[in-house]
Amino acid sequence: MARRNKILVPEARRGLDQLKARVVESQTPEDAKFEAAEEVGVPLKKGYNGQLTSEQAGKVGGRLGGSMVRELVKMAQQNMAKRP
Repeated sequence: MARRNKILVPEARRGLDQLKARVVESQTPEDAKFEAAEEVGVPLKKGYNGQLTSEQAGKVGGRLGGSMVRELVKMAQQNMAKRP
């Protein structure tokens, strides 16, 4: 069972999942972490991944989270630039 982070606005889950897929150019949000893992050279597989080190897991999470934050900042900047 995958651990899910608590989202303060539950209605945002779908949008965040779509963003996750978009930042790593994956077909689905579920595939995003596997594509991110491949990009950083981490042998992530479906199911149990107890053999991964903390460093490896952090590389995957950092790749996803960092990319999502950068994209959200970019979106906010674009929205602010559109305001009169």
